[in-house]
Amino acid sequence: MKTEKVIEYIVEWLKKYVSDSGMKGFVVGVSGGVDSAVVSKLAAKTGYPVLCVEMPIHQAENQVNRAQEHILSLRKKFPNVMDIHVDLTPPFENLKAQLPKTQEAENYSLVLANTRSRLRMTTLYYFAGLHGFLVTGTGNKVEDFGVGFFTKYGDGGVDISPVADLYKSEIYELATMLGISENIRK
Repeated sequence: MKTEKVIEYIVEWLKKYVSDSGMKGFVVGVSGGVDSAVVSKLAAKTGYPVLCVEMPIHQAENQVNRAQEHILSLRKKFPNVMDIHVDLTPPFENLKAQLPKTQEAENYSLVLANTRSRLRMTTLYYFAGLHGFLVTGTGNKVEDFGVGFFTKYGDGGVDISPVADLYKSEIYELATMLGISENIRK
């Protein structure tokens, strides 16, 4: 893969898309993973405003730390990057408390995992609506658009998907070229 050319292409595509859409910038959910790190950095390189939203729901501390580390590195390099932390654990627990107790259902854990994803999507669209930004997806070719690990109306509910044509191995190549922390690239 011609990594530098792919980066240039995606950044120019993002610039054109936001300009043509009449929107003002991008909102990206940053999880501490490599996909969201790559997408947020590509969006930052456009020069348009980028809001990185960290939305933990019972998240492991190391994931939260990686997300915060990445956002801090973006903010140091790109004046167009803003961030906000929204702890979605309390709203998630409140929602669970209002729903019938069906823990004996075989798919209970999967249903709750999908609910988390949908809460994150709702949060991203809230901020997108406030700022006139595009919800920018972080799904890659296999996870979201091949095998289909995404949650319908959850992490698959986005306005644009800049890395949708890239395999995970290509995401790692971009991450290396973009200088994404080795801690995230593991």
